[in-house]
Amino acid sequence: MRLPERIDAFVRLGEILKAGLNEAGLKTFFPDSPGEALFRTAELLDLAKEAGAVNPWFTPYAIYHALRDTCRILERDQLVDWTGRYDEKALDRPAVKNIGTILAGNIPLAGFHDFLSILISGHRFTGKPSGKDDRLLPYLADTLVSIRPAFSSRICFVEEKPGPVDAIIATGSNNTSRYFAYYFGKYPHIFRKNRNGVAVLSGNETGEEMSYLADDIFLYFGLGCRSVAKLYVPEGFDFKGFFPAMEKYTSVRDHHKYANNYLYHRSVFLMNRVTHLDNEFLLVCRDTRFSSPVSVLHYETYVDLAAVDRHLDAYRDEIQCVVSAAPLAAPRTPFGQSQHPPLWEYADNVDTLKFLSNLS
Repeated sequence: MRLPERIDAFVRLGEILKAGLNEAGLKTFFPDSPGEALFRTAELLDLAKEAGAVNPWFTPYAIYHALRDTCRILERDQLVDWTGRYDEKALDRPAVKNIGTILAGNIPLAGFHDFLSILISGHRFTGKPSGKDDRLLPYLADTLVSIRPAFSSRICFVEEKPGPVDAIIATGSNNTSRYFAYYFGKYPHIFRKNRNGVAVLSGNETGEEMSYLADDIFLYFGLGCRSVAKLYVPEGFDFKGFFPAMEKYTSVRDHHKYANNYLYHRSVFLMNRVTHLDNEFLLVCRDTRFSSPVSVLHYETYVDLAAVDRHLDAYRDEIQCVVSAAPLAAPRTPFGQSQHPPLWEYADNVDTLKFLSNLS
């Protein structure tokens, strides 16, 4: 297959997925229904139920959003713009490599970008799904093969670590990166570690921006590497204007796993007399760490934005994205867009498609 044919197949995949999503049904956040209002086809509804049975964090709402965002990046203009940034000959050469891939399962379809990158670059995908997300990507792969049968020889899912391979892309934690280095360090590789999203507030945000910030914090229950887990706020910041914008996600407390996290951390804070703010479903506390537990949001205060810039630069290897409208030197993500990056904004800031196109 030539590159245009591969693009055509993925565009068609996006069209099929979009036809199965009922955007008019998305009226509330984390709806109580099992998903009938979100999916037009019984096939996608059944898929969402299966995935949710394996991983309770994968609610119909979360899966709907993951599929919806997949449709967005599979639009033709997005794919053409993305691949057009590279040498077409490098993406169309006949030297097919077997790319082993260890996929994350923190949010639905966390490994789709790697899957897309490997196949769009003409290589073979050999992926080990996370046990927390082993339904969604195989379904998309089967659909892609039904569109373009030639992909059948380019896609393989395995239950153990992939091998033999020509290169490896592995996503995990700071701890698992040592495992990756031990087993796969001899191959050309991309090893990803823990990262988090942060937001820098000026105190002059509009109500709409704060509402979008709620999406950056709560979408996928805050489990994504791009989820905002920490705020930087000006000294004297009044959180009274922050909490009302979070109210649209009140129903997260009806999710049993989220509620258990909230009750546990609230108890710990109270027993240890940790100063915190509480709106009955989100705990906000001062903390220097970038990562925060589910239901907890960390914050630090600042006096000088230039100092914040220097701080973010010093810790750039721990930060996935910076959500802000403030005048920062650091690259900024608009409010509400932390979970919707363009195709060319890569995890850990490592250009996956460049890595794949340079394999020889």
